[in-house]
Amino acid sequence: MTIKSLKTLKTVLAVAAISLTGALATEQASAANLAPTEVTIQAESGGDFFGYVHSSNSSCEANRKVTLFKMVGSTPDRHVDKKVASDIAQPNGPDGMWATGNTGLRKGKFYARVGKTSLCGADISPVVKALP
Repeated sequence: MTIKSLKTLKTVLAVAAISLTGALATEQASAANLAPTEVTIQAESGGDFFGYVHSSNSSCEANRKVTLFKMVGSTPDRHVDKKVASDIAQPNGPDGMWATGNTGLRKGKFYARVGKTSLCGADISPVVKALP
């Protein structure tokens, strides 16, 4: 390899490193600008679950997919836990409301998760026990 090609390679690698650093910084900055979102959950007798999606940005509350999970282990892990149901949060007062209807599940621990969007953050609800 010649000295000229080594200099060219170093220049290309430097430009690539700067570009990658800029892309990562932009991604981190945009993640920091997501509107914080909170999802809640309540269990009712007979396997019904419902809750609300709340955010300081009202456009982050309605039309958000909320997924209900049944915990398999001792802590929430959406990659391992069983997906039970999902709903799209609908406007209800100041927040978006979601509800699963009757899942028939009367035992176990459950939580809800709302995913992030381009403007809104993700969240996992507290864990609740199903009510008989």
